[in-house]
Amino acid sequence: MKPTALIVDDETQMTAIIAFALETEQVASIACHSGHSAWQTFTTTPIDLVILDLMLPDITGITLCRRIRARSNVPILMLTALGDVEQRVKGLEAGADDYVTKPFSPKELALRARALIRRSNDTAPSRPDIVYGPIRIDVAKQRVYVDGRIVELTETEIRLLSTIISNPDRIHSLRELLNEVWGTTATQGGRNMVKTTMYRLRKKLGDVGVSGDFIVAVRGRGYTCSPQ
Repeated sequence: MKPTALIVDDETQMTAIIAFALETEQVASIACHSGHSAWQTFTTTPIDLVILDLMLPDITGITLCRRIRARSNVPILMLTALGDVEQRVKGLEAGADDYVTKPFSPKELALRARALIRRSNDTAPSRPDIVYGPIRIDVAKQRVYVDGRIVELTETEIRLLSTIISNPDRIHSLRELLNEVWGTTATQGGRNMVKTTMYRLRKKLGDVGVSGDFIVAVRGRGYTCSPQ
């Protein structure tokens, strides 16, 4: 069966363009043109990916993003206006995994969507757990534990954490993180995306007792782990 994407945008023409692009990557889709109808669909239909415009006519895309993330770790790809950095940051803080700015290339959007679905479904059963200090990542089940307690992280946050602690002694550059975590080499807007996701990750780890300086920002170079 094809994976199914939920497309949420109030513009009928836009959802049609996205649906056609997804079909070229063998991804089926369901289109909703309001936040309320999207939420009803999401709670009653198996969904593998949500493509979410943040500007909706009833509830905000940010609100819908938070509702979805509170219920599920399904990948969320958000659509934002080219210059709307503030909304983009809010979307990432609400739990979105990636974003595409309007106007966009339908082919790029479809490839990013497919990559998010593939990573979400990749259980990698042959890889051993990743352990660093009190943190253990069960790679097969894509779960993170701190001192034996499970920590609820998004797929993107898990990939970011895995990348950092798999090679704790090296400094991971912005370009490397964008490539490894988001599957892109485009740096436009990438710095904010990495910083926002890193902020979210640190906060969630801090809530279960991991020190805020566990991941260290090296000015002008990237991120690394503090010595254990």
